[in-house]
Amino acid sequence: MKIIVPMAGRGSRLRPHTLTIPKPLIPVAGKPIVHRLVSDIAKVLGEPITEVAFILGEPAFFGDDVVESLMQLAAELGAKGSIYRQDQPLGTGHAIMSAKESLSGPAVIAYADTLIRADFDLDKTADSVIWVKQVDRPEAYGVVKLNGDSEIVELVEKPKEFISDLAVIGIYYFKDVSVLRNELQHVLDNDITNGGEYQINDGIKRMMEKGMKFVPGKVDEWMDCGNKNVTVETNQRMLGFLEREGENMISDSVTLENANIIEPCYIGENVVLKNTTVGPYVSIGNNTVLENSTVKNSIIQNESKIYNANLDNAMIGNYVVFNGNFESISIGDYSVLE
Repeated sequence: MKIIVPMAGRGSRLRPHTLTIPKPLIPVAGKPIVHRLVSDIAKVLGEPITEVAFILGEPAFFGDDVVESLMQLAAELGAKGSIYRQDQPLGTGHAIMSAKESLSGPAVIAYADTLIRADFDLDKTADSVIWVKQVDRPEAYGVVKLNGDSEIVELVEKPKEFISDLAVIGIYYFKDVSVLRNELQHVLDNDITNGGEYQINDGIKRMMEKGMKFVPGKVDEWMDCGNKNVTVETNQRMLGFLEREGENMISDSVTLENANIIEPCYIGENVVLKNTTVGPYVSIGNNTVLENSTVKNSIIQNESKIYNANLDNAMIGNYVVFNGNFESISIGDYSVLE
């Protein structure tokens, strides 16, 4: 089984965090989004992963350090790691076709801005499985239309009238992904676009027109990482899941001086907490220091120093110095203080 991961976008809705770090590498519960996604998919599939192919944007943004971390991720799954580049942001179908050399045999395609919790048997009699989640406002999503046999017969983007409440979450299984590759090649060759971009849905629709069997795969939890607020919420939910699963999320190297941790929290290596209360639902990266602060429902990344702060629903990046009693301040582009 292969896993194909398009992750070329910069993630403009998560600025300023994604000005220096690609969105899929933003940490949730102490681990980059893409690492959690790929590991969780591999766990659901329950079979050996032979290759993980990552589709990146320009090297200036997705540099050698990104490539190294992704190759290590593939190696941890006992898989070959492959790196491809999408030279222009021309849509989901174009991104997938950037990895044309890896598009053969059984594969899962997963977009790296979402996380799931799922436990089900994959229907390998189908030509494709499209992961879906029941939602309250289907008009805000792309949804699937089912026939009487619970097979997917149509994809409908943001339906104005009720079609179904099963939203497409951006994870797909193909029994033989070369079939999708061939249909997307037709889409590219004939310049079939939506909004000026080549979309995976146009390849899928051609497969459906040829009578191929598509079925839904339902996930228990679907967590978005599209912007700051939902990423903080996803961090909260993931910490809750990991706590219930018995995962140890607090490093032994944490230094506590008159400090209190209200779990669940993720606390990385060599974190110092002094006269501080953190939690619940806080993730703190390696080598970060918090003094005289109270923090809950927040993400703080690596090598940062936080003083005299009272934070809730906050997201703080790497190498940040923040003093809640500031008199002098230096803030760059896209920063937000509320």
